[in-house]
Amino acid sequence: MFDFKQIFTAGMILFAVIDIVGSIPIIVDLRKKVGHIQSEKASIVACILMIVFLFVGETILNLIGIDVNSFAVAGAFIIFFLAIEMILGIQLYKDDAPETAAIVPLAFPLIAGAGTMTSILSLKSEFDTPNIIVAIILNVIVVYAVLKSSKKIEKILGNQGISVIRKIFGVILLAIAVKLFATNIQSLFN
Repeated sequence: MFDFKQIFTAGMILFAVIDIVGSIPIIVDLRKKVGHIQSEKASIVACILMIVFLFVGETILNLIGIDVNSFAVAGAFIIFFLAIEMILGIQLYKDDAPETAAIVPLAFPLIAGAGTMTSILSLKSEFDTPNIIVAIILNVIVVYAVLKSSKKIEKILGNQGISVIRKIFGVILLAIAVKLFATNIQSLFN
């Protein structure tokens, strides 16, 4: 029933797309703005969102008349703007000063965003569902560990380290956005 190769491969793909390590600067900024990150709540909600989307994502998109490629292109734009914020050190998204950070923007769109959801739909066509679920759960455990230890990570890296990681992962996010866009835009015009 469980195939460790599928679990490992699906897990690594999700790890790259979720990019929780690259999100450390965003997490640190959020913690500075709101004072507290609800790690447990964000992790559980993200896990539930990903598993539910695994089962009903394509049906929901079809129901509202959106194909997977359009969803992926929209996700590419979101990732693109997040990358621009990280690289240029500007803030494009302004929220009405949330009291805590849990569901928005951590669980969605940072952890379980459009790129992650699109990847889950892609994985569904290649791997068995139980293996994808295990890969999701393993990634959520890593996400939880990073969220819980964000203060320690910030102390170890310092402001300069956070700034460097932010720029590097901003470029990586930009590359992911371009790849997601290029892969899916052609099918919209065919």
